[in-house]
Amino acid sequence: MITDGQWRELLWRRAEDPGSIRRAYQSRKRRHSLLNGKSTLFLVAADHPARGALGVGGDPLAMADRRSLLSRLLTALANPDVDGVLGTPDVIEDLLLLDGLNERVIIGSMNRGGLAGADWEIDDRFTAYDASSIATFGLDGGKMLLRLVDSDPGTIPTLEGCARAVTELAEHGLMAMVEPLPYRRDDHGKLVLEKDSAALSRASAVAAGLGSTSAYTWLKLPAPQEPEVVLDTTALPALVLGGVPSADPADDLASWGRSLQHPTVRGLVVGRALLYPPDGDVAAAVAAAAQVLRAAKGVQE
Repeated sequence: MITDGQWRELLWRRAEDPGSIRRAYQSRKRRHSLLNGKSTLFLVAADHPARGALGVGGDPLAMADRRSLLSRLLTALANPDVDGVLGTPDVIEDLLLLDGLNERVIIGSMNRGGLAGADWEIDDRFTAYDASSIATFGLDGGKMLLRLVDSDPGTIPTLEGCARAVTELAEHGLMAMVEPLPYRRDDHGKLVLEKDSAALSRASAVAAGLGSTSAYTWLKLPAPQEPEVVLDTTALPALVLGGVPSADPADDLASWGRSLQHPTVRGLVVGRALLYPPDGDVAAAVAAAAQVLRAAKGVQE
């Protein structure tokens, strides 16, 4: 929970002391490694608003309330099993000013130009962090979204931009988290995620080959129905994404758990499903996901 005093202080620093953001980056206590002592990685994601994706469930503006979003993120980060956060500069800097990211992994979101619902959505330009700023600000890596739509030429510049980002992050020795998602357009032109094993395997193979080296590349993948087929596509480390929450959180947990058992999978990156659970209990949702991760990897509490 963010107190009224903390909120007023955040707003004051944003308006009257913008230099405090750079100081917060510089003074942050960094963690020594991406993986924790259990060799896993559990991140909460909050880069949706920068792409104009504000809805959760039936509420089209669920993520539009910044104070509420930050409070939910701080609740999630209070769980010791949560290793860090994935977000755009505005969200990361709010959390830094609230002193919420010491000794946490921070992954900066890079391409948010493919605005949700826009005609050019698949041409996903890099509009947030770049590799240089991620290195300068002392973050731990960068994440990029790669939606593959064979019928949409916007896929081409996105592919090229992601390949360049992978190379540039590797030059700094930083993780490149690539999220390859195969889509098609239905008869009404709406984008539909292809969840079959063939499409997900193809997308994973394309993402794994981006850039001049894959030494620092990780994949962020949806939980497939056939984990052993899709996740055998590459030897790169992978993280399971939460995606759009289903109507039943128990179904989401079960789906994640099956994929987490695969040896290439090291953890979870989940946003809306944990930050906006149907019952509103963020702490319980995060704890349940952490338990699924521990059980899948045979880690004792």
